[in-house]
Amino acid sequence: MRIATMLDRLIGYFAEAAARIFGLDRNKYPATGIQPFEGEIDKKHHQ
Repeated sequence: MRIATMLDRLIGYFAEAAARIFGLDRNKYPATGIQPFEGEIDKKHHQ
């Protein structure tokens, strides 16, 4: 009986890990796009 309980916990542990790896992405990252360049071009290297 104790072996069956340990085996059940072990399978549950790996099943939860697999669900986190292969499950849907729940991250809510902000939308990003192309960022405008706001610096100065080095004129020495662009002649």
